[in-house]
Amino acid sequence: MKSVPLKPALLTAAITAACALPLSAAQAQDIKLGHVLAPTHSWNIAAEGFAKDVAKATEGRVNFQVFPSGQLGNEKTVVEGMQIGSVPAGVIGCGSFQPLDARFGIVELPYSWPDREHAYAAYDGKLGDALEDIADEHNMKILSWWENGFRHVTNNRGPITTPEDLAGLKIRVTPDKMRLDTFTALGSSPAPLSFGELYSALQQGVFDAQENPLAIIYSSSFSEVQDYVSLTGHVWAPACLTISNFTWNQLSEQDQAAVQKSADEWRDKQRAMTQKDDAELVAKLEEAGMQVNEVDTAPFNAKVQGVWADYADVFGPELMGLVEQYRKGE
Repeated sequence: MKSVPLKPALLTAAITAACALPLSAAQAQDIKLGHVLAPTHSWNIAAEGFAKDVAKATEGRVNFQVFPSGQLGNEKTVVEGMQIGSVPAGVIGCGSFQPLDARFGIVELPYSWPDREHAYAAYDGKLGDALEDIADEHNMKILSWWENGFRHVTNNRGPITTPEDLAGLKIRVTPDKMRLDTFTALGSSPAPLSFGELYSALQQGVFDAQENPLAIIYSSSFSEVQDYVSLTGHVWAPACLTISNFTWNQLSEQDQAAVQKSADEWRDKQRAMTQKDDAELVAKLEEAGMQVNEVDTAPFNAKVQGVWADYADVFGPELMGLVEQYRKGE
């Protein structure tokens, strides 16, 4: 029988349908997973462990290849890539989803959680479920909620003990409106910059200050370009182990189950690493030459209550209600 060429539109549809089919057991899937942090950070250690366990559980059918230090691009690039399928997977500071959907800004609400245990309950519970549904609307699946941790301010001017000490301080913040509004409310002069450019910007004096969890401050060698760490704890933020739906839907149900199981197991291990880091890193940062000071957070918290009010309509009553529920331990 003579073959009939497919029309371009039909050919495109056929290719698209074929790409969406799960892989057969005989096929192997190599999945690039990117993040912006150093190879020594817990994100990378956990991602490597996750990849190893998935490969073993799937007998080599699913192979995650981890690319740290922004090798696949900054967080904005990775998030946009997962949305369209050009980047298969990533570990992301979840606030970086905000450009796609403003509701993700709720993970950046200042002083949301009295401790990390309240946050774990929220993200492993109904708040996490609601945000996973939002991610799915943008072609991404959040496999598990890892930890970025409590963020603290470093600077070169002096210890931060009151909000007034932040006045006029040029501080680099993550490229999201919530963080900008938070530090504006605290009286500083915030500006966004991608993480990959931060060290050199501090070194060159473009910024006086920055804010990050202790593990990032340490693993990124910010002690070389900053003198003071003030334990403001202004945000506890999650990290999202995330996969593009375009990649997820190519996996068999059996392999999806193996990936999910490993993601859950490494969530707990990565959180334990972060807790260990927080317990040890103050001393290590002091050994590296930084001056670390405790902070009474109540005056800082009072300054940012207007941020909560400003964003209530953006996040909606359901998400705001869940935050209130879990922060009270209900």
